[in-house]
Amino acid sequence: MATGSEAVLEWNKQDKKRMLHAVYRVGDLDRTIKCYTECFGMKLLRKRDVPAEKYSNAFLGFGPEDKNFALELTYNYGVDKYEIGEGFGHFAIATEDVNKMAEAVKSSCCCKITREPGPVKGGSTVIAFAQDPDGYMFELIQRGPTPEPLCQVMLRVGDLERSITFYEKALGMRLLRKKDVPEYKYTIAMLGYDDEDKTTVIELTYNYGVTEYSKGNAYAQIAIGTDDVYKSAEAVDLATKELGGKILRQPGPLPGINTKIASFVDPDGWKVVLVDYADFLKELQ
Repeated sequence: MATGSEAVLEWNKQDKKRMLHAVYRVGDLDRTIKCYTECFGMKLLRKRDVPAEKYSNAFLGFGPEDKNFALELTYNYGVDKYEIGEGFGHFAIATEDVNKMAEAVKSSCCCKITREPGPVKGGSTVIAFAQDPDGYMFELIQRGPTPEPLCQVMLRVGDLERSITFYEKALGMRLLRKKDVPEYKYTIAMLGYDDEDKTTVIELTYNYGVTEYSKGNAYAQIAIGTDDVYKSAEAVDLATKELGGKILRQPGPLPGINTKIASFVDPDGWKVVLVDYADFLKELQ
């Protein structure tokens, strides 16, 4: 018979979680919207201004938010620059023609190519890197047709095995693949809820001998939808007690909109917000 802890972790694996969006701060909202739509072919999904709290935000992606991952850009009134830090790595976009997307970036007035299209080191996949006006990096990956072009969020961690176990237990993710690259002294692990060519995944990178990274104040968090924030928070609580991290907000409704959320940081300090998926869909209506 399963113990209480085992039952919680088993439920967490069966929960229909989905990565909803990544949240980060930008210095000029309209400039970044122009960059992402013109360079990467994203769509502006929604935009709102909240003058009472002195911020605006916009959601961009390649499809509707009830099916696709999105980037939530936040502009805080009067703040035009942020520090990205060393820990955040990049977002990744899958495209059938990296060269064509790189040319769109080059022809823009707001983004730039920092790594020309070509095979990845030690492999055959064609990639390129682009940088947006705030300094965020985007890896462009050549792939066949995919339902989710916004395919990766890369974060650096200080203990890869600990992080893999944490994301498996706290969020019910699957380890999709792991690759060690000793000639360049790093190891990566891909975790998510479906195959890499079908959904957005988290890429965790461990650089040999590096256990801590500066976080800056630009990148904020990832939001993940769940069928039950209360049960999900129980799994997070078990994982944090065993592996580190901390629950920041106990599960419950947000004042005013009643969407139920919980939030926590992982052992490296990366923040995740769990969102009741039914409540999230109501917000989109």
